[in-house]
Amino acid sequence: MFIDRIVTLLTALKPLKVQAHCDTAEGPAVKDGRTALETGNINYALKWIPADGEAELRDVFEKALKVPTIGAGAAELADRLFLETMVRIHRMGEGVGFTGIQPVGAEVDPVVKAADGAIAVGSDADLQAMVPQERRAGLADRFRAALAIKGFDVDDVPAARRYVAAYVDFFKYAEGEDDEHHGHEGHAHEH
Repeated sequence: MFIDRIVTLLTALKPLKVQAHCDTAEGPAVKDGRTALETGNINYALKWIPADGEAELRDVFEKALKVPTIGAGAAELADRLFLETMVRIHRMGEGVGFTGIQPVGAEVDPVVKAADGAIAVGSDADLQAMVPQERRAGLADRFRAALAIKGFDVDDVPAARRYVAAYVDFFKYAEGEDDEHHGHEGHAHEH
């Protein structure tokens, strides 16, 4: 019994390793959510969610923007609610449950880090070396598709959602999944 408790405690102290990074505090979705809050432009966040979740997110966003006048603690709580709502709706669009925003320092799969780096620098050379040979052509196609539409106007939400759909497709394929849509139809098409 005592040993079981120690193992449980040590497991809890071990850094969490996550596959996707859209639900991490340092991931691109949360970063864009913070930018939306800082700029007052919800479009930075809307690209991450399907169109059918837009009304809910707008409601929470508008309320979160009003809270800072109440005080710092209330503003922090409102920001957290907005970010968690955004990530929850995004994860639902992927057909995945929401388990909360993973903390700063959550360990992210090296393939996911390399895929993010590839998008950032415009080269997938490092990532290609991490995937099996038979997946490299498909990965390169998805990388080029995402990169080709990366420069969207933030206020063109349909274009931004098309980019996120391509971005997620690229990431999922890099992680070894073959389904091209992964529940992201809401990102690629307006309802």
